[in-house]
Amino acid sequence: MTQPSSALLGPAEIRDLAGRLGVRPTKTLGQNFVHDAGTVRKIVRAAGLRPGQRVVEVGPGLGSLTLGLLEAGASVVAVEIDPVLAGQIEATVRAHLPEASFEVVLGDALDVTALPGEAPTALVANLPYNVAVPVLLTMLERFPTLESVLVMVQAEVADRIAAAPGSKIYGVPSVKAAWHARAWRSLTVSRTVFWPVPNVDSALVALERRDPPPTSATREQVFAVVDAAFAQRRKTLRAALSGLFGSGPAAEAALREAGVDPGARGETLDVAQFARIAERWARHDALDGVRPGAPAGTVDE
Repeated sequence: MTQPSSALLGPAEIRDLAGRLGVRPTKTLGQNFVHDAGTVRKIVRAAGLRPGQRVVEVGPGLGSLTLGLLEAGASVVAVEIDPVLAGQIEATVRAHLPEASFEVVLGDALDVTALPGEAPTALVANLPYNVAVPVLLTMLERFPTLESVLVMVQAEVADRIAAAPGSKIYGVPSVKAAWHARAWRSLTVSRTVFWPVPNVDSALVALERRDPPPTSATREQVFAVVDAAFAQRRKTLRAALSGLFGSGPAAEAALREAGVDPGARGETLDVAQFARIAERWARHDALDGVRPGAPAGTVDE
């Protein structure tokens, strides 16, 4: 049964709640609270959730999106790093939707390795801008039950995550997201629906889980090759990967064996091509008696 519109938070209620809690949104935690019920419902509709579906939300803040998800019939587990907000959100949910299925976990999403209750199959969140890509990739890696993702991020970041090979904005986030899922840019979100109003545009990026490309290389090995390929974007792959392979000629030989032009640049390759290169790197190091480690490296360029 659809809940009344009073189930969601409005601008006055959000400011009052923040005032009573002594919460002042901080840039450090990337806090910008959505206060428009219409926008919340658009996000929830775009997520395409099933009744009773288990959803993980990262950074619920004061609970605007949380209530929207619960109103739509989802079962929500929220991960909140701010102890004041984590302590309040349970009371907020019970006051508006007392019968809702809801749990809150106090912690940093980058450190959370397990969630209570049924495993989530969807991630829906307004992610803090400063850690959006690391959080997204971490959740996809640690929770393989996630089938779909819809997250609000800085518009520029949404474009980069969803970028295709050959695009000027295609880079590390694009390839690493593609390892886990198919990604596309969804709705644009007005700055005016946030408090405080951010100085950047926001957008939703959607991801649908898919299997990684068939490969004998590990995710860590593939991501290490990706990091090296984009460390200096102007370099050819032969030059960029010479450190991994020990020399330019060795890198060139491996690239040719993988069916990749040594004179190409990282932004022209898809994730399957990076996986083929990683297979050669793993084999190269194994022949040298070195176990390829694979620093995960930077995830957001």
